[in-house]
Amino acid sequence: MWLARTHLIHGEWLRRGGRRINARAELRLAADLFTRIGATAFADRAHRELLATAESVKPAEDDGPLTTHEAFIARLARDGLTNREIAARLVLSPRTVEWHLSKIFTKLGITSRRQLRTALPD
Repeated sequence: MWLARTHLIHGEWLRRGGRRINARAELRLAADLFTRIGATAFADRAHRELLATAESVKPAEDDGPLTTHEAFIARLARDGLTNREIAARLVLSPRTVEWHLSKIFTKLGITSRRQLRTALPD
């Protein structure tokens, strides 16, 4: 994680210093490392920085399996808990729970909480 963050910060610094070509190599490496370890927020940040260097970027794919954390949130939502109740149980904000649920819905190919019952068997 530290190596990827170092490449990201160095790439951002190079880009802000007007060295877009040099920044691309660092940012590509950072994006790849973050994607491999599943740090999607940092991978998205690296992709945004790459876009700022006029590089075309393929968005990270979200159709992989649910992470353990996402599966837990999905089960709580399936069992009828509200975002606020899930957030209180996991010490998160309701907005963070909402973000996780949107990622879960995308990965499962569903659009509502009702569909969680069929998408996530007991």
